[in-house]
Amino acid sequence: MPDTITISKQKIGLGEHKIVNLNIARLPTYTVIDLPVLVYRAKEDGPVLLLTGGLHGDEVNGVEIVRRMIEREIVIPARGTVIALPIVNIYGFIQNSRGLPDGKDINRSFPGAKGGSLAKLLAYTLMNQIIPQVDYGIDFHTGGSARANYPQIRCSFNAKTAKELAIAMGSPVMLHSSLISKSFRSAANKKGVDILVYETGESLRYDEEGIEEGINGTQRVMKHLGMIEDAPEPNDTKIFNKSTWIRTKNAGLFIPKAELGEELNKRQVLGSIKDPYGELNSRVIAPYDGMVIGLNNCPVVNKGDALIHYAYNK
Repeated sequence: MPDTITISKQKIGLGEHKIVNLNIARLPTYTVIDLPVLVYRAKEDGPVLLLTGGLHGDEVNGVEIVRRMIEREIVIPARGTVIALPIVNIYGFIQNSRGLPDGKDINRSFPGAKGGSLAKLLAYTLMNQIIPQVDYGIDFHTGGSARANYPQIRCSFNAKTAKELAIAMGSPVMLHSSLISKSFRSAANKKGVDILVYETGESLRYDEEGIEEGINGTQRVMKHLGMIEDAPEPNDTKIFNKSTWIRTKNAGLFIPKAELGEELNKRQVLGSIKDPYGELNSRVIAPYDGMVIGLNNCPVVNKGDALIHYAYNK
């Protein structure tokens, strides 16, 4: 780690804490939108850890995880540096929406472009201002609309360092997840930066257990990296190398039987699809021995809709 980190021409030395506001663009009203970057540097040299929330604007659990760590001063390391961005997608956060005003998903817009769409501009800013300063990262996410995630850490098991960090994080579930083209994680990986993705809860709804688990897991990672001395004890982590979304073959009303985090055996009943007229009763069956790590909470479903995210080993 260099003695001085420079972000947007602002220099942050060892032992300093600064807030750097990255100018992104103006709204049609001429209101300037800045991206606040909080930098916490210890006096002693060490790794640089990036913490990001709100890459999707409606994923409030990630925002809350980073916010609470700032409030509790967990982000202040004994060694090294923490760079915290509680809200990456400021535009989506303001509008309670996943994407940006241009309709683009920033997590499919990396590495971005200076003269591209708003999503690509934001991605470009992250890749050129923040990632060059970083050694490792944790990107906090939340499930989509009416889809809840069980607390889980995702990384590519083929990336040795990322897998070691994921094990150190000690979340209830650890899932192999290949790098997705044009994602933040994939773009950072090409720059030599390993980023873990932590998922919990559903959009626009707090998941207290998952929020606290994300905070505890971050402390375990910081301890693993030698940035702090103490951290909460890890969970008995369930490790899975595969997952699939189980989809309905029928339209109707989804009545789940299985719960988030529940482990089941092959052929056990996960739930049922019924119609409003009392004629349909179709069971949803577990395809393998595994665990429910994602659940659709919307009862009204159409044929092909995703019902349950199911993790397993095969």
